[in-house]
Amino acid sequence: MKTICVLVLVIALATSLKSTLRQTPQKLQAELQKSNYGKALLHLVELHSLAGGAVSELVDAIEELDNDLIDGLQLLEFNFQQRTNQHNALVVSLNQQINDAQIDISRSEDVIENLLVPRREQLETRIATLEEYQEINRKNYDEEVLIREQEHEAFEAQVAELTDATVAVDDALALLQTLSNPSLAQVKKFQNSLKKIEQSIKPRSQMAPFLKALITLASNQNFSDQGIISQIVNALNEFRNAIVDSINDQTLAEAVAVEEYEERLAQLDHEHIEFQRQINAVNVDLTATNNKIDDVTEFLNQRIADLKQYSAELQLENDNYADETQIYNDTKNEFTREQQITEQALALVQSVDFSHIQV
Repeated sequence: MKTICVLVLVIALATSLKSTLRQTPQKLQAELQKSNYGKALLHLVELHSLAGGAVSELVDAIEELDNDLIDGLQLLEFNFQQRTNQHNALVVSLNQQINDAQIDISRSEDVIENLLVPRREQLETRIATLEEYQEINRKNYDEEVLIREQEHEAFEAQVAELTDATVAVDDALALLQTLSNPSLAQVKKFQNSLKKIEQSIKPRSQMAPFLKALITLASNQNFSDQGIISQIVNALNEFRNAIVDSINDQTLAEAVAVEEYEERLAQLDHEHIEFQRQINAVNVDLTATNNKIDDVTEFLNQRIADLKQYSAELQLENDNYADETQIYNDTKNEFTREQQITEQALALVQSVDFSHIQV
């Protein structure tokens, strides 16, 4: 305990006397006498000297302290180097993670903006186009049905007209067969039959010109000439055959139209089904694309959060390391200062004859 007290006082003395190491012992003693702290130090040194081995003990104690300071400084240097290595490794790791996050963010944004979003827009446009095709298809379907109904109604009306004409012709032929010396009433009845035929044939019908000529011919006859009657009978038979042929032709045309109509409807139904199949397929692709956008967006948001976290961790690490570096420098300076004082105190003890010091 005594040695430690002396050591502390010697260090303090060295601090106060670092500019006076080359002074003579008399002048040094005079300087120390000016302060109570100096007097106390001189008194302890004198007592220690009187006890024997004063210089060697002081030298050993100061050298031990100097070694402790050197060891402490080396430990400080070692620990700070370890911390520096740890700091550098952590900075490299965080910078790599920041760089990876930035790359992921850039790639994700590029994939979303330049690949997935344009793809989604393309698919949505394709679906809209197919749905428009479907709408046109159903419109064409309805038009085909309407046209077919109108054509069929016209066919039935034409057949009914021609059938009525056939009946009228048959009535006229039956009447002519009874005419040998016709009465005025019979002639009038025949002419009425011709008018009935005329009324059953529309003006724009292909039969109209032929019927008009026949009516003109019959109207100018009194049917007393059997040759004229025979000519009219032949003409009526030809007219009847023409009507029958027309009915047959229109019936055949109607059958062909019905077949074409059914084929057209089947084609439109097939197109509608194909459009729907394509819409379903594109919807599957669209759903997958939207899911991909959601996944990449979620990944993007996560990487943005990671980037913020890594940047904050890097800033915190740099701030902590800066604080620790300041503490290290301050501590190192303190160790260096104490070591210098210790070395100065050692030099003082080794250079001064304490046996002549009296308080």
